[in-house]
Amino acid sequence: MPGLLLRTLRGENLPARPIWLMRQAGRYLPEYRVLREQKGGFLALVYDTDAAAEITLQPIRRFGFDGAILFSDILIVPHAMGQDLQFLAGEGPHLSPALIDERLDALHSVPERLTPIYETVAKVRATLGSERTLLGFAGSPWTVATYMVAGEGSRDQHHTRAMAYRDPAGFQAIIDAITQTTIGYLAGQIVAGAEAVQLFDSWAGSLAPAEFERWVIAPNAAIVSALKARFPDVPVIGFPKGAGEKLPAYARETGIDAVGLDETIDPLWTARTLPAGMPVQGNLDPLALLAGGDELEVRARAVLEAFADRPHVFNLGHGIDKETPIAHVERLITLARSWRG
Repeated sequence: MPGLLLRTLRGENLPARPIWLMRQAGRYLPEYRVLREQKGGFLALVYDTDAAAEITLQPIRRFGFDGAILFSDILIVPHAMGQDLQFLAGEGPHLSPALIDERLDALHSVPERLTPIYETVAKVRATLGSERTLLGFAGSPWTVATYMVAGEGSRDQHHTRAMAYRDPAGFQAIIDAITQTTIGYLAGQIVAGAEAVQLFDSWAGSLAPAEFERWVIAPNAAIVSALKARFPDVPVIGFPKGAGEKLPAYARETGIDAVGLDETIDPLWTARTLPAGMPVQGNLDPLALLAGGDELEVRARAVLEAFADRPHVFNLGHGIDKETPIAHVERLITLARSWRG
């Protein structure tokens, strides 16, 4: 029988709530920090399939989460599309050439850069028990495009938003290219053993409504449609961070199976507004987990109660903070697992 997480993502409203945390494989874990010190930089870890598989499994061994999320990065897609990718200490990711300065057709794809990711998925799947779900992921086209255009992250995606207004046809070509690469990339993860996939749209909240429709909803709908044609039983989670009042349209129009909620969304409003029966995921504030104390229990229970009448995957509203104490995570797991709808 499928595990609790997979059953929930497929629409079963079960008394027990599955739990996993975004960025659960990473810097808050001492065992991760030891391995990173041994192996070197972040990108080296991603492409070292043994190391990446080990990192994916570390939080499962320690906490017994219901889902294992692939250890990788959303910028593997532009790397495979031909941009150079570096992670610089204290500065974050850098992609070159930036598409604000260079044409898309100047890039030469390097699809073999995706192969190690599929190998990592296969290694994890061979080790992970059937009661736990292996989650693959990719960045959504809009968020990936913001890095490809600017060459780095930014506070308000100024360069990318301006390009989309100034040259919508040219920007559409970038979005289309990312969309097609992402379809193949997620399909490869599923073939290798991923049982569900998540689309991360970390910068969806920076767009005005009409642009949100064009650059977030439309490409995500294309990805979901293509995946469903090949893998109808594989759930797709959409996570449009910052979508706010645009969230119901995203949930209806993209075809996703479940929607991830950031911490700024009122769970009671969401429970009333989203399509009936749609699974939701989230949405505890990562800083509530970092702070701990009695307020952690209050906030966690509020999220659980809000979604009592629909399938719910307990998670954070974004990635776990690297300074989060292990004891706080353990307490959160106990809270989530002791709750019954």
